[in-house]
Amino acid sequence: MNQLTKKHTVFGGRLLIVGFGSIGQGVLPLILRHIDIPVEKITIISADDDGRRAKAEKYGVAFIHETLTPENYRKILEPLLGDGDFLLNLSVDVSTKALVEFCRERGSLYLDTCIEPWPGGYDDPELTPSQRSNYILREEVLPLRDATGTKPTALVAHGANPGLVSLFLKEALLNIARDTGAAAEKPTNRDGWSHLAKDLGVKVIQISERDTQASATPKRPDEFVNTWSIFGFYGEGIQPCEMGWGSHEEVMPFEGARHDFGCQSSIYLDQPSCDTQARGWTPLTGPYLGYVITHNEAISIADYYTVKNNGRRGSPKKPAYRPTVYYCYHPCDAAVISMREIAAGDGKLHEKHRLLMEEILPGGVDELGILVMGHKKGAYWYGSQLSIDEARKLAPHNNATSLQVTSTVLAGMIWAMENPKQGVVESDEIDHERCLEIARPYLGKVVGVYTDWTPLLGRRPEDNPLFPEDLNLADPWQFKNFRFS
Repeated sequence: MNQLTKKHTVFGGRLLIVGFGSIGQGVLPLILRHIDIPVEKITIISADDDGRRAKAEKYGVAFIHETLTPENYRKILEPLLGDGDFLLNLSVDVSTKALVEFCRERGSLYLDTCIEPWPGGYDDPELTPSQRSNYILREEVLPLRDATGTKPTALVAHGANPGLVSLFLKEALLNIARDTGAAAEKPTNRDGWSHLAKDLGVKVIQISERDTQASATPKRPDEFVNTWSIFGFYGEGIQPCEMGWGSHEEVMPFEGARHDFGCQSSIYLDQPSCDTQARGWTPLTGPYLGYVITHNEAISIADYYTVKNNGRRGSPKKPAYRPTVYYCYHPCDAAVISMREIAAGDGKLHEKHRLLMEEILPGGVDELGILVMGHKKGAYWYGSQLSIDEARKLAPHNNATSLQVTSTVLAGMIWAMENPKQGVVESDEIDHERCLEIARPYLGKVVGVYTDWTPLLGRRPEDNPLFPEDLNLADPWQFKNFRFS
């Protein structure tokens, strides 16, 4: 059967899509292609009219132009969601926690690509850096987990990253185990996966992404240009830089700090992500300089792969094992310039915005994967190499960046429909093989490559082609001069 036309599941409930930007517009045709659901049962709510005529009305989907707020969201959503329905949240500035709680009350399934706050959660000057972090947003949602197996599934933070990269990581660990002679049966739970990473010697996991898509129209000084959500990337850029903090780390980086609550899987820097850079690597590009963007997966992966210490040093700050995890992102070149201007302009967003889609030139690629470092073979990159040319052939209303997201959203929706009573779950906890089976036809080349590259190459006299056992991510050759200023 053609995997690009296969109906993966039948859904009898209603589907409500909140937010209809580039991801909403890109995922709608995939939903209609792979989920058996009458179009009359789908409704879109969006704060703006983008895509209404060209996308929603083209497919015959009902469209409501409305902004959800803390005051009105319940009144608006109540007639549209009930037992057995599905809320797909692709919006910004709409609280994940509020919508998950609402869906639990109504008996509705839920999925989003990012844990969002209400407006002000990212940039309120009255909040501390810790209070504006992805860490606290995750900590506010996790208490809604359900151990009884009776609550509707709410799959949070499941797009490309966070989301797809967590699926890639499990596949990468299995490949490394096989190739290093440590082949073992596939783990079946969190404890098994965390011990596999520990036994392989994994120290650092870099989420590596390089986007080479470009437009023939140059970026103007007064506009923000990007290949995916303008407001989503801006929000990440002005949040504090965050990363999962490994058990082998001994020295806190410059301006680094711990949170005083929660699982303690990550730290933050008292500086924005748009002001923080690190060295990354992907197979097609090789070494690059990217932004250390705060992302949920850096926190959730570090937490999921923690091996607790049952001895005297049982504090979450001193586990027996935890990898360091961070997202190193080089967006399209126009977005790099846009982000530099934001960093130079005290975090102010441009008045004009341009989302690159139809105008993207042929040949650009979004290369997204997991770089796993510290094991016997040095470093291993596993991920997707998707070109704009392939994306256009595979699905309408997508570019290479959005299709990596939308295909994973589709996979997560189908998994949730097939597993409707899991409560709140994260991408690290779900069946990675089932989700990759659904998403893989849309990911271009999915490759695994070993390399002797490390972030320390060329950064210190005792340059080592393999990942040094005593690596500390806070090493002055690694974190020094992260900040532009």
